Amino acid sequence: MTARRSGGFLIKVSFIALWALGLALAQPPPKLKEFSHAKHLKLGNVAPVIASAIDKGTYLGQGGDKIRPLLNSSNPCIACHRGLESSDAVSQTNMPQMADCLVCHNTISPPDSCEFCHPKDAQLKPPNHVAGFLDSHTNKNSGLDKQSCAVCHGRKFTCLGCHLK
Repeated sequence: MTARRSGGFLIKVSFIALWALGLALAQPPPKLKEFSHAKHLKLGNVAPVIASAIDKGTYLGQGGDKIRPLLNSSNPCIACHRGLESSDAVSQTNMPQMADCLVCHNTISPPDSCEFCHPKDAQLKPPNHVAGFLDSHTNKNSGLDKQSCAVCHGRKFTCLGCHLK
């Protein structure tokens, strides 16, 4: 945890960050509209496209350095369903990440662009966006970084883009 300062504010922020991380790990992914494997497989193997985005630094997800070696496959399924060849059972770990989709579907303008893939009633707000988030997330001890915001808000978002609304 953190040192107690200012009436426990830092302890409270650290607790909230740990609690939100626990919720994020336990949260099921948001609902998607119907997905067509047939349509996507017609594109061929998209692994090189995702790999190129990681190499260029335009991949919006976390852990590109861990994902990159897994994309050296001629199997088109492995591009999005990484780790299947070494898994005993399919899990959420083997499912595509939103950052994978955003390599090609790269127009990010929330909330309008969200509805391209997600139904209007999908719960897309991350669990760490709780009451008081606007006040607490800018604290350097919150554990957030601008990279983690880019998947939903785009790479070129600015903090003031939200805070002036």
